[in-house]
Amino acid sequence: MVHDEAVVDETGEAVGRVLGTADATPLQFWTAVAPGSYLQLDDVVVTKRELPGREPVTIAGVVTQVRARHEGAQFDSDVFAIADGTLPALVQEAAEITTTRIDPELYVPPSPGALVRRATGDLRAAALHFDRMEKRVPMGTGRDGLPAYLNADFLDGSRGAHVSISGISGVATKTSFATFLLYSVFRSGVLGGDAINAKALIFNVKGEDLLFLDHPNARLDDATTARYAELGLPATPFPDVRVYAPPRAKDSSGTPDVSSRLAGVDSFYWTLAEFCESRLLPYVFADADDERQQYTMVVHAVTAHLARHAQPADGGIGIDGTRLGSYPDLVDYVVARLTDEETRGTWAGSAVNTGTVNAFARRLIASKKDLARLIRGDLAARRPHAINTAESAQVTVVDLHNLPDRAQRFVVGVTLKAEFERKEKAGSAKPLLFVVLDELNKYAPREGSSPIKEVLLDIAERGRSLGVILIGAQQTASEVERRIVTNSAIRVVGRLDPAEASRPEYGFLPAAQRQRVLLAKPGTMFVSQPDIPVPLCVEFPFPAWATRPSEAGQAPSATLRSIVQSADPFAVVGGRSEDEIPF
Repeated sequence: MVHDEAVVDETGEAVGRVLGTADATPLQFWTAVAPGSYLQLDDVVVTKRELPGREPVTIAGVVTQVRARHEGAQFDSDVFAIADGTLPALVQEAAEITTTRIDPELYVPPSPGALVRRATGDLRAAALHFDRMEKRVPMGTGRDGLPAYLNADFLDGSRGAHVSISGISGVATKTSFATFLLYSVFRSGVLGGDAINAKALIFNVKGEDLLFLDHPNARLDDATTARYAELGLPATPFPDVRVYAPPRAKDSSGTPDVSSRLAGVDSFYWTLAEFCESRLLPYVFADADDERQQYTMVVHAVTAHLARHAQPADGGIGIDGTRLGSYPDLVDYVVARLTDEETRGTWAGSAVNTGTVNAFARRLIASKKDLARLIRGDLAARRPHAINTAESAQVTVVDLHNLPDRAQRFVVGVTLKAEFERKEKAGSAKPLLFVVLDELNKYAPREGSSPIKEVLLDIAERGRSLGVILIGAQQTASEVERRIVTNSAIRVVGRLDPAEASRPEYGFLPAAQRQRVLLAKPGTMFVSQPDIPVPLCVEFPFPAWATRPSEAGQAPSATLRSIVQSADPFAVVGGRSEDEIPF
């Protein structure tokens, strides 16, 4: 039992004393909660241990479990007698404390009966190692309503890099947290002068929700604005955004395939000449299962042949005197050469049998429908059409939601390959490039191999030194390539499925947090970072930018002009303003 005098302490609010009926260790102990006080999960507390001949040891920790019981009851049925007042008993609450910091580092247990205080101010910052973070990124507020921070050294490549975010689709708000983290990095000042040149590449795979990052959120209220202010952030949309979308299917003008955003969107595509010269054919076969098939040798042989012999010709390409003006034409031409016994050896090699060639041909033919609008021979090569973050805005959004699965894989693989190669050639980690990719388990599954998976592994293992930071999201971390998850210094978990929560990939969560992730509400995330032994439960504020078309306020006029409009003096004709142009 804790006596009333324990509630007041001259150095701050005391909430209890270290239990003497449970083992106390340097890494974990229990505290009895004083009458009139309470402790909840995630509260931060501190206690001191006096040592003979040495300075006192301060032991700080986070509440990882709380329990309450009747002291004096022997049987389950006693609860009714106690409630009626016929059996005397006391209600006693106790909290399990997991140690986060010992200062100085003398690993001794706290003394039973020692006063336990709620940590606030500098004590809280010290307990959570915030005071040791030279560069702090606000990532939300803790359960106590105070700001919680991420150590930028483990995000920008200084001491670590990459973020892995897991949770149930539609409930865990993975993409919302990824964009908030990105916003916080860009707007908190943590990057200093490097923030101006830092870039972000975001792949939008679900609806058109990420196409309005530069529009203010019409639902933003004063309370949310105040939460941003508490985190030291302005409650504004992303100031510099460029959106790319694929051309509409069967549209010879190359109009972007979006419906809700009518301005500030550019089409992306690859010309046939670029497809051949840049050796992009392997990304047509981007399923992880494909690499286990024998026809991959045909893929590489055909890729090399196209790179050697294809020549630009009037928007299309010419091979051996034949002009090809579209991707279906190229596919038909390649299949015809492979099925002709006289030319098969030249294109695929003499050791390849007919069955292997046919397997390749079937898959290549199946790609015509999916990739015809992305690989073009009818659109001008000099027209801006390439996704290049170095020449784009601070935030580049690549919309994939209208593309079939094969086309999505192609775009992700080819774009990441080009960006990573560009960073390799630059040979410098600055400026940083943040890549936000959802459905990571689809692009880098645990089993099998594919060109996309190899690029993502390269980013996970070498991206830190090149300034390429992966922020990957997935429903199930257990289905993502282990090396990618292992190389992620920051691990974030939202609402999880019970079966997934039991997997060893979430071993960094204490037992109580494994149970809590089954109940986590949208906007609540558990964040693990190397500096802090216990994952922090944080709530991030409602986005200040529109997350769906219905929330979009008026965008700044500077963001409405696309690259094509900027480059083409005839994009706005007849003296009309942009607002008057009928779409």
